[in-house]
Amino acid sequence: MNCKTTKLRDAVVLALVASAGTSGIAFAQEAEKAGATNLDRIEVTGSRIKSADVETSQPVLTLSRQDIEKQGVTSIADILQRISANGAALNRTFNNGGDGSAGISLRNLGSSRTLVLVNGRRWTTGLDGSVDLNTIPVSMVERIEVLKDGASTIYGSDAIAGVVNVITKQNFEGAEANAYVGQYSDGDGDRQAYDFTIGTTTDRASVTIGASYVNEKEVMAGDRKISAGGPPFFSGQSGTGFPGSYLRGGKRYVIINGVETPYVANTHGYNTAPDNYLLTPNERTSLFAQGTYNVTDNVTFRTEAMYNERKSEQLLAAMPVTSMALSKDSMYNPTGVDLTGVNRRFIETGGRSFNQNVKNWHFFGGLEGFFEFADRTFDWDAGYRYDKTDQNDLTYGLFNLANLENAYGPSEMRNGVPVCVTSKGGDVIPGCVPVNALGDRGSISQEALDYTSFTAHDSASVVSKGYTANISGEIVKLPAGPLAFAAGYEYREESGQFDPDAFIASGLSTGNGAKPTKGSYDLNEFFVELSIPVLADLPGAKLLDFSLATRLSDYSNFGETINNKFGFRWKPIDDLMVRGNYSEGFRAPSISNLYAGDGDSFESYADPCALQLGNPTVAKRCGDQGVPTDFTQPGAGTSTKQTLEPWTWASNPDLQPETSTSKTLGFVYSPSFVEGLNVSLDWWQIKIDNAITRPEAQFILDKCYAGSDAEAATYCSLITRDPNYADQAYYITNVRQQLMNLAAYKVEGWDLSASYRLPETSVGQFSINFDGTYLSKWERQATKESEFEQLQGRYLDQDPYWRIRANLYLGWEYGNFGATWGMRYMSGLTESCDFGDDDMNTTYCSDAARLRNHMGTTVYNDLQVRYSTPWNAIVSVGANNLFDRDPPVSYSTSYNMFDPQYDLPGRFMYMQYKQKF
Repeated sequence: MNCKTTKLRDAVVLALVASAGTSGIAFAQEAEKAGATNLDRIEVTGSRIKSADVETSQPVLTLSRQDIEKQGVTSIADILQRISANGAALNRTFNNGGDGSAGISLRNLGSSRTLVLVNGRRWTTGLDGSVDLNTIPVSMVERIEVLKDGASTIYGSDAIAGVVNVITKQNFEGAEANAYVGQYSDGDGDRQAYDFTIGTTTDRASVTIGASYVNEKEVMAGDRKISAGGPPFFSGQSGTGFPGSYLRGGKRYVIINGVETPYVANTHGYNTAPDNYLLTPNERTSLFAQGTYNVTDNVTFRTEAMYNERKSEQLLAAMPVTSMALSKDSMYNPTGVDLTGVNRRFIETGGRSFNQNVKNWHFFGGLEGFFEFADRTFDWDAGYRYDKTDQNDLTYGLFNLANLENAYGPSEMRNGVPVCVTSKGGDVIPGCVPVNALGDRGSISQEALDYTSFTAHDSASVVSKGYTANISGEIVKLPAGPLAFAAGYEYREESGQFDPDAFIASGLSTGNGAKPTKGSYDLNEFFVELSIPVLADLPGAKLLDFSLATRLSDYSNFGETINNKFGFRWKPIDDLMVRGNYSEGFRAPSISNLYAGDGDSFESYADPCALQLGNPTVAKRCGDQGVPTDFTQPGAGTSTKQTLEPWTWASNPDLQPETSTSKTLGFVYSPSFVEGLNVSLDWWQIKIDNAITRPEAQFILDKCYAGSDAEAATYCSLITRDPNYADQAYYITNVRQQLMNLAAYKVEGWDLSASYRLPETSVGQFSINFDGTYLSKWERQATKESEFEQLQGRYLDQDPYWRIRANLYLGWEYGNFGATWGMRYMSGLTESCDFGDDDMNTTYCSDAARLRNHMGTTVYNDLQVRYSTPWNAIVSVGANNLFDRDPPVSYSTSYNMFDPQYDLPGRFMYMQYKQKF
């Protein structure tokens, strides 16, 4: 749009500098006090109506460029995962289960329910529909706006928990170079970041070009005491180690110095923890360009393009090869009998290395402008967006099951060379080298590893493209102001595929199997938004207006959905604004939800047919499937047992969208008698129905055998029993865990933000900024028939539900010097705590009687000091986690004995240098 943006930009910059980390309301009021009242109309996150008033009925947290630089981090994810409204999302501390990506999970509702935009438009995504924040280079960011409310009526799917809108540098003039280096106090985890931006602006055109490079090194789990494993918890202890073990007569043995010796887990097991990454490496290279050109006085062409490449890795301990059969004729079998249940960790490989190379392309091009009609001005824009993600994965340290079977089969020495044979004295199997599966470390030769191992090659691709057209303006003048509107249309296509390695797809890998994914859908959307002024400049009603919006979305795969929104603003006095919203939302199922190929999963379960316990319903349904009354689950007894065969995780092409309702009510107070003070308090509530979830295996089994007739009809069809299974007839060989619209969530809490820029003193100017969230309710319901489970204040595996999370920043500026002290607060959590031993429970569980443990409150302190040089540069040095605070120990987390949302143990020190030209 060819508006006069210079005055607008100056006003926004003034507002952003005036305060850090508070709401957009506060920024607007600071700008107004500075006299910036004659602003051109702009679009604020959460509304398509352009207005000179950036105060909205919805709570918006704004992080300026200065806020970002003061935190001393190198990624958008590090910034956003610190805000108080964030829950648990992927980051670099996820090694087992991570993939190098990072996200944001507002209200702890998952990354797929938080919409991420760049300049108000959708951004490149993965197959699950979520945005990897590592695709957005920090160097191109001007500010970040976080809408802490649902916005499906404005932006469509995924905006259930809120919206993150990243605003890039606009109308950049000159050149800027930045350099960043940092390291943990333990001497590891090095980080380097370099970027360069250049731009020019004329009366008719503007161009900005930027390049950045970030290299973040790893930290090993064995290099931190908390994650190194070992007594008393053996957090990384595995029963599969070396020498190899085997089963005989229902007991497990190892060969020690040629003698059959009973297997002892703590002696013959293996502590895998030191072999894992605690912090995964990540290398990113980005190129970004954007420009505008005024075609006429009221029509502007706008374009932007981005290329980003990420190289990342996760490292796990060497592959445990389990449940193999070792031939009695193997040259490495001293027992002379066929052995079953042979387990050995192939430590000689050095570990399992998962490597990603992800390339992202983004392009947008469009026209925008304004026109006059009936003495009114209307703004319009139309554009085309294209996003593509290509990912190629290499996995080292996996094994080919077919070749393993040969290498565990008959073998002998021929001409002084160990070879595999078809039978004792039989033909040589070409290329096969036998494996010494019962040997100690180093007993497996490199030739045997070369024959049995393979490198997996997986690839994935996602393409998102669409057209948009919007118009906004004023319909009619009312006594309290103009009746304004916005309307628009969007067409979008989403397609993607995943192609696993041939060995993985065919089930010949020692890792979990996976099938190919391929699918697409498209949609048409229309929306209308109204801003209705009711009262203005009256006693008790300095302002009263309402906002209304509705959106119709028509998807090719499930049909139509309509969502509506209502909001209000009321200013009884100039200093106080009361605001509230009610909005409906939805999340359409992603490509992976709909079309992902089947994947393997090993589950723990207790077979109801082995635990009938006199229940006639269970007995009848088990009998109807042919299960005998004396059926026992192999190895389980009355407890749960892991499956002997992999079960199936499946997608579901018949999924329907999730639906939600969001409510907010709050106020913003900026007292005129305390200049520079802004306070906002908002209550919020989100309810989600038909949530997409994968039912647990035990849930499916219980519903099949003990549920209602309708439940049995649904869930029994997902269970497969084999009447001829070798270890136990009618053993369950598969449960198809298919995604379903089953769950519901109720989430509620309060957000408090405050900022105060104190009057300037002889020793400098001070500022205080606070942003906090109190979680009063977080409930989930597995199905419509089950009870709601309360999670607020609890800790689940890699899923914390803090009651309180808050950030406090103290700033000081004096001439060319400045400093920022930040405090990040996370309240305590309660986790389940059961070691299966009363003495251990008493020793380590803080509440052994109830099998619970309290994870203490954690406060991190960050400090940055900076100096503005005479040569137009800024030098900053700082330390995050200044006092080297350790994360709270968790006994229920899967890895490392602390949750990945906490900082790593160790003080992280860094230096930044910014040079402007």
